Amino acid sequence: MNSLDKPPRFATGSVDLTHGGGGRAMAELIAGLFQRHLKNPFLEQGHDAALVSVPQGRLVMSTDGHVISPLFFPGGDIGSLAVHGTLNDIAMSGARPLYLTAGFILEEGFPLGDLERIVISMAGAAKEAGVPVVTGDTKVVEKGKGDGVFITTTGLGVVPDGVEIGPGRVRPGQKILLSGSIGDHGVAILSKRENLEFETELQSDSAALHRLVGEMVAAVPSIAMLRDPTRGGVAATLNEIAQAARAGIQIDEASIPLKPDVAAACELLGLDPLYVANEGKLLCFCEPRDTEKLLGIMRQNPLGREAAIVGTVTEDDRALVQMETRFGGLRVVDWLAGEQLPRIC
Repeated sequence: MNSLDKPPRFATGSVDLTHGGGGRAMAELIAGLFQRHLKNPFLEQGHDAALVSVPQGRLVMSTDGHVISPLFFPGGDIGSLAVHGTLNDIAMSGARPLYLTAGFILEEGFPLGDLERIVISMAGAAKEAGVPVVTGDTKVVEKGKGDGVFITTTGLGVVPDGVEIGPGRVRPGQKILLSGSIGDHGVAILSKRENLEFETELQSDSAALHRLVGEMVAAVPSIAMLRDPTRGGVAATLNEIAQAARAGIQIDEASIPLKPDVAAACELLGLDPLYVANEGKLLCFCEPRDTEKLLGIMRQNPLGREAAIVGTVTEDDRALVQMETRFGGLRVVDWLAGEQLPRIC
């Protein structure tokens, strides 16, 4: 065994510029940390690019950058979030995710112990999802020119023949399903960022949704649209879909799942939960005849246990999103003006 085969200890020390310089320190970091924790046959090929097999179907690719602050939060961290976020982007097309890649931008001085913690979390999330990280890259920037760690992940998946999911298939009369409570991720991040204390610790909903989507698509291949409401929350996502489909959307406030703790935190902080980010929820547009079947499938999965019908697609050339309030009125749910919660994912 040569010196590069021995896994170094990362409990102490910090990232320095030599870890990105292409020499021994970089090789030791890659071998002793990234390859050790993310180990799989694709990484063991030892090439700059991974040679992978692709089953029959249409390929789907997605790339996502992660700049969340803080890096560690209740319910997850930037490592698991980077896996979940990209898997979910792939899954929303009805695809089965196959492979992930990961690019790390590290700031000089970042603790190696924290970096190992992030990589272990990423490896655990990928293993649990059944989707390997097959290749990656690491760069180091000078102190003060980064913010600890930024991660970019790319995913590759395959869509089965006969599945066509997208805003072009959204039509008036379709029902809108929501897989669970909203605002959990954004409020958990903000509470940690601002050192706010509540009676119970608010947890991010960060999770990989591809298995839930797979069950839904298998039961109802004619699903019109899927989307995970991340930045900008449910409000921004519905506005994007309404604009793309050139149709209106009406939702019912009383039907939208919302945890009491999240509602209380939003009221305290002056936030509208409709605009708060989620990382483990999805919106589904489907024909009325399929709603009960899909709700039954979703509620059997832990990630869809609180699934509910929250709205309907309407005829509206203005492509407005409107909400019937608990008091019986109707208000426009417009695009978010500005950035409500920066560095949320």
